[in-house]
Amino acid sequence: MDYLAELTLAIMAKQKSRSPSAGFATDFVSLALKPVLREVHRRGIRIVTNAGGITPSACAEALARLAREEGVPLRIGIVQGDDLMPFQDRLRNENTTEMFTGAPLPHDLASMNAYIGAFPIAAALDAGADIVVTGRCADSALALGPLIHEFGWGGSDFDLLAAGSIAGHLVECGTQATGGLFSDWHLVKNRENLGYPIAECRRDGTFMLSKPKGTGGLVTPLVAAEQLLYELGDPRNYLLPDVTCDISDAVITQRGSDLVEISGVRGRAPTDTYKVSAIYTEGYRASATLTIVGAQASEKAGATGDAILARCRNILRKTNLGAFTEECMERLGDETAMFGANSRQPDPREVVLRLAVRHPERKGIEVFAREIAPFGTAGTPGTTGFSGRPKAQEVFRLYSFLIRKDFVPIEVLVDGAPVPFANPDTGKAFEAVRAQTTHPAGLSSGDCVDVPLRSVAIARSGDKADISHLAVIARDKALLPVLVDQLTEERVASYFAHLVKGRVQRYDVPGVGALSFLLHEALGGGGSTSLRSDALGKAFAEILLDMEIKVPRHLMPVEKQPAVA
Repeated sequence: MDYLAELTLAIMAKQKSRSPSAGFATDFVSLALKPVLREVHRRGIRIVTNAGGITPSACAEALARLAREEGVPLRIGIVQGDDLMPFQDRLRNENTTEMFTGAPLPHDLASMNAYIGAFPIAAALDAGADIVVTGRCADSALALGPLIHEFGWGGSDFDLLAAGSIAGHLVECGTQATGGLFSDWHLVKNRENLGYPIAECRRDGTFMLSKPKGTGGLVTPLVAAEQLLYELGDPRNYLLPDVTCDISDAVITQRGSDLVEISGVRGRAPTDTYKVSAIYTEGYRASATLTIVGAQASEKAGATGDAILARCRNILRKTNLGAFTEECMERLGDETAMFGANSRQPDPREVVLRLAVRHPERKGIEVFAREIAPFGTAGTPGTTGFSGRPKAQEVFRLYSFLIRKDFVPIEVLVDGAPVPFANPDTGKAFEAVRAQTTHPAGLSSGDCVDVPLRSVAIARSGDKADISHLAVIARDKALLPVLVDQLTEERVASYFAHLVKGRVQRYDVPGVGALSFLLHEALGGGGSTSLRSDALGKAFAEILLDMEIKVPRHLMPVEKQPAVA
């Protein structure tokens, strides 16, 4: 059961600062487990969760109280040591730097946690824990730990560890693996009752992906491929605490209705470091919306937004509060915010004006908050739908760095007793594999038809900090050369020039017939730092799928070929 994200940990850290018994996912105990605890015990179901957040020990105490109340004997395991906040001074003295920017470690930290691996979880299960509570670990470790325990996989069983990690990667985001956000959304039935994914794993590392019978959703190779590549980065060098995964030649095979098999995942030795995510505060932000209706709605929205921001700037200057550190104006409905120069909606009659700002002080945000409402009467005709006065929110910024594994004091306890544990020493050093990029084959020079990319491919996008991950999967592997030919790094960069300020990298994934892109500096800072409406890059896939590409006529299904005039 996965509860954590970087921002979640920052919030939990603030809760702990107010009360030592807080700082974990209380919903896990009160809402998820309490109604089913007796049945879980009766069936012998064992649970692994990162609901411990900042304080796994406090979560374990709450679990113990619940077990006593329900009369259920419960052995509780804890994995802790990922919280590195006590070592701030030492890390600064060692000149810790951010892994992307080289910036020094900030002082105003809210949280700082290492992504630890699966072997401590396996150790707690080996020691008899019914429930294992961790702090921050790799999301996939929640699945890999039980597999290590069940099958006895060792630290040098890299192919097996990689396969188990990918099983965890597929199920960690829930219904996204069973049809949620699937490109062909119209094929997904009973969406109000989507079933959660089930991974049935074998000792040899292959596994089946399915969902409960009678639930909504869809499990097919294309659905699984979208989630396989989701936020994965370099498909040959997916770095995890226990293994380096290579999914470039993975194979997904339909084995039945809503049942697929995943095989061909390979692994290599991990690095000697953990990734650490720290969160620090950097001023305040707020956003607000107005709806603009009627002729020239987009122009009216732009005029209103310009006026609001200009009025705020004037007040900030007169009151010596200083300027906004960042401003964002989006006109949602004319397609300029998401599609930029690729917009096909030049004259909409409904536009949502969205304004967002950042400022070092709360008072600066309060100026913005109170100066929007007057434009309900001072703005342009057709103005309506004011979302209400926004509140100032703290800006939490992500800071990532690497740390030696031997620096992190991992501890495993079961019922309060220490469990001997050490990360396995594989004797093998990490070695990166160079990406293999196929060069364009010049397929667009013959008899071709112009079609939207979605006619021949599906796509899925997401984020890691300020990088958007974008995977494009051919509907048929025979069409992969077309994607290679048409979706060059240069063309994708040009298409997203209005959003992407950094470089674009492309990786080939021939096993599932896909290309995976990393779009750097694409999200306005990403996460809670970004002022954009799509701060997490979720819309990038849909934007790209509308790109026009040239496809050799003989490769296009007849029903998808454009009509000849």
